[in-house]
Amino acid sequence: MEFLYLLEKIRTPFGDWLMGTLTHLGAETLFIVAALLFFWCLDKKKGYYLLFTGLSGVLSVQILKMACRIPRPWVLDPDFRIVESAREGATGYSFPSGHTQCATGVYGSIARSHRNWIVRTVSVAILVTVAFSRMYLGVHTPLDVLVSLGIGLFFVFALYPILDKAFTSHLGMLALFAFCTLFGLANLLFVELYAFPADVDLANLLNAKETAWKLLAAILGMLAAYLLDHYLVHFEVKAVWWVQMIKIALGVGSFMLLRILLKQPCNALLGEAAGGGLRYFLLVVWSGGIYPMLFPFLNKLDRKKKAA
Repeated sequence: MEFLYLLEKIRTPFGDWLMGTLTHLGAETLFIVAALLFFWCLDKKKGYYLLFTGLSGVLSVQILKMACRIPRPWVLDPDFRIVESAREGATGYSFPSGHTQCATGVYGSIARSHRNWIVRTVSVAILVTVAFSRMYLGVHTPLDVLVSLGIGLFFVFALYPILDKAFTSHLGMLALFAFCTLFGLANLLFVELYAFPADVDLANLLNAKETAWKLLAAILGMLAAYLLDHYLVHFEVKAVWWVQMIKIALGVGSFMLLRILLKQPCNALLGEAAGGGLRYFLLVVWSGGIYPMLFPFLNKLDRKKKAA
């Protein structure tokens, strides 16, 4: 807490705004967009690498959050003041930091898999900035941030050589999916079946259950999308720049729209927790297996333009 009090003393209105803006670079939405960008337009292998790294890190953080159940800094010390604009987004238990882990998974994966030193430097700079912003805003302690950094970096470096070999083998990819599925199932069973003490924060527990369903469903959706592409779609990521822009715009737009439209019917069918899981399963299958079926048609537009 001493370090957080030191940061509190150097806060300024501009610093509060800047850190409050930059901290969103570690949000879930940006992770999704980055993964889709790699998967659709840049490199399938790097896209899978980013997804496996991110999901493994998120699962580790979610298990630790509910196993340790450490409150936020302002709950631990009522005299401590956070940047109020950050309070709404600081839900759940404090340890470890979800934003830091997400940023480490995304930008750490980009830095590890890219040879360009400028890309690596910028990626590491963003990663460090997000980690610092969580402490500056007062929503996480240094321990929260450092543990998340360690978790994220572990998967960044451990999964890179594994995926590099697995991507050349169908059985290798299936083995990776099996590992992630068991990891996700373990997290779901933990939050659903463990006898938490009476003082557990019920809102945090409910959020953990909903997240566990979504994570497991997302992994199963990735598996279904992978099988669709492997046996049926075989989509290409390369395209002329304006086709890539169309792919991104249509893809991200349809993802966000479906994310909204599917929420109510899925929740009505299965309840909020399992319904959220069904929604994420459908979103991932759409993004990774069904939407790429449109890519050959989009590439034909370029060929027709050249012919004309």
